[in-house]
Amino acid sequence: MSQIKLSGLRKQFGTTPILSDVNLTVEPGEFCVFIGPSGCGKST
Repeated sequence: MSQIKLSGLRKQFGTTPILSDVNLTVEPGEFCVFIGPSGCGKST
């Protein structure tokens, strides 16, 4: 299995920052779930 690693992730819509310097590591065998209301940008 492979590791998933995000380092310094940023996202913005126009000039509005949504994510700033997100770091995340998901090791083999681990699960990561993003929870939030409909329309909040989880799949973006």
